[in-house]
Amino acid sequence: MAEEKVSYTEENIRSLDWKEHIRMRPGMYIGKLGDGSSPDDGIYILLKEVMDNSIDEFVMGNGRKIKIKIGDGSVSVRDYGRGIPLGKVVDVVSKMNTGGKYDSKAFKKSVGLNGVGTKAVNALSNYFKVESYRDGKCKKVEFSAGNITKEYDLEDTDKENGTFVSFTPDPEVFKNYNYKTNYIEKMLWNYCYLNRGLTIHYNSKRFHSKNGLKDLLENNMDGDPLYPIIHLEGDDIEVAFTHARSYGEDYSSFVNGQHTTQGGTHQSAFREAVARVIKDFYGKYEPVDIRQSIVAAVSIKVIEPVFESQTKTKLGSLEIEPGGKSVRAFVMDFLKKKLDNYLHKNPDVADIIEKKIKQSEKERKELSGIRKIARERAKKANLHNKKLRDCKIHYNDLKKERREETSIFITEGDSASGSITKSRDVNTQAVFSLRGKPLNSYGLTKKVVYENEEFNLIQAALNIEDDMEDLRYNKVIIATDADVDGMHIRLLLLTFFLRFFPDLVKKGHVYILQTPLFRVRNKKETRYCYSDEERQKALKELGKNPEITRFKGLGEISPDEFKHFIGEDIRLEPVILSKDHSIEEVLTFYMGKNTPQRQEFIIENLKIEEAITEEV
Repeated sequence: MAEEKVSYTEENIRSLDWKEHIRMRPGMYIGKLGDGSSPDDGIYILLKEVMDNSIDEFVMGNGRKIKIKIGDGSVSVRDYGRGIPLGKVVDVVSKMNTGGKYDSKAFKKSVGLNGVGTKAVNALSNYFKVESYRDGKCKKVEFSAGNITKEYDLEDTDKENGTFVSFTPDPEVFKNYNYKTNYIEKMLWNYCYLNRGLTIHYNSKRFHSKNGLKDLLENNMDGDPLYPIIHLEGDDIEVAFTHARSYGEDYSSFVNGQHTTQGGTHQSAFREAVARVIKDFYGKYEPVDIRQSIVAAVSIKVIEPVFESQTKTKLGSLEIEPGGKSVRAFVMDFLKKKLDNYLHKNPDVADIIEKKIKQSEKERKELSGIRKIARERAKKANLHNKKLRDCKIHYNDLKKERREETSIFITEGDSASGSITKSRDVNTQAVFSLRGKPLNSYGLTKKVVYENEEFNLIQAALNIEDDMEDLRYNKVIIATDADVDGMHIRLLLLTFFLRFFPDLVKKGHVYILQTPLFRVRNKKETRYCYSDEERQKALKELGKNPEITRFKGLGEISPDEFKHFIGEDIRLEPVILSKDHSIEEVLTFYMGKNTPQRQEFIIENLKIEEAITEEV
């Protein structure tokens, strides 16, 4: 049969207007959509795009406070800058490539240089309102999905100059979204650390920083530093660092106020420079030993920064300004001078640093022999290992479009992993099956990671032996049953990650998979319920005598059903560290010897389930 020819004429060529294009391809403008369970999900990017404009006003010396309110899925941001020029209010939020940042004299070290930010927020909101106050006059416009719904005449006002933006993310685009306070507060604190003197009011809380990146480390460090935080500043650069008592390297990096969560040329330059300067100061030691347990923050300002995506999470710029000094040379020269001077002037701190380096060197050498044996064992195990069902795309495949979607489910037993394996997306979802309960690694040294075969295989699967740079999956999802054994396995895995790879949790890569406890259905409809409240609601709405099934374990859920719970409707609970307790305190409480405090906690929080299964 002859293949039918498809005509290709002028009628096949279609131009989308700005809002249609943003709504059709939101990922090009705000990265991934998500539901708010990850800090880089779209709803936070929308807030950030509006905030960046207010921050740029502060940087230019206009307005020292910003007020933010978030409730019932809606967001409002009020700054006290100059306000958008009244005749350009509509254009600034609805006409592509329109903005005040193309004039490099006004905003030469700004983040939002492409004139897209608030247009994307407008197009992706089912309600968007902008008000500009300038010199006693006010202009207001309302939109829906980028279309003007109401434009007000110019009004007189006695309000202070500035801009007010209110928006509600469109639920058709952002399904079942929910703003997490922890993520918002971290974002707002970062704005304050990088913009000393700025005050942000968020709902009922106040955010303000006096000491910049020094405050960032003090407020976010796990436990006390080994020595006072070294805080160095220069033109267009600020760094703060110390060493902690934990494993790994922990970096927070920023460019022009933008949190580059995936690092980039400036972070790489800092890692290299701090090791080089310290090595030259002592005349010995390896970079890997110098950087072990380092906790650092670095912020630089770049003219016309080049990022590797619209969401600006990784700096790609090689130069501080077009035709100028390289980022690497700029950071190196700064640390050569400032850090070397500091170490000479503070011999007590230099002694503590050297002791820490020697300790790291000793541990590395002790581990080297065990590592070799463990690697050989892991190679043999991988040839026959059916515990890992890998996916095709990985997070460290920097050129792959779907790398952000990559995840690995860590499951208990073969029945649960079997259901997930059969229903997963083989491109982006991997499955690792545990043999049983992992070892309690509380109080143990890193030696156990190599001596324990299961821990070694998890480490190898994630590819995080030396650092986080080559992490193979963006999300590490603990998928255990919602029973006592499942909770225990969850705690044992979290203990392992927090003890030896805390950055995995700190950087927001670890999640708990929420799976339904009940299925309620009648002949027309099936509802999956994740709590007893949802079950009660389903019983009311589905009428008389629906069929109720209680899922006691993941292995009971068929692959056909499981595809709903790990696909588009996946529910993930991020593992977030509280600022109120250090990792050591948390692990001691949950995984140490039975303490009176833990016994009291269990007694106070023990809930006896009233026969949920009575109606099942």
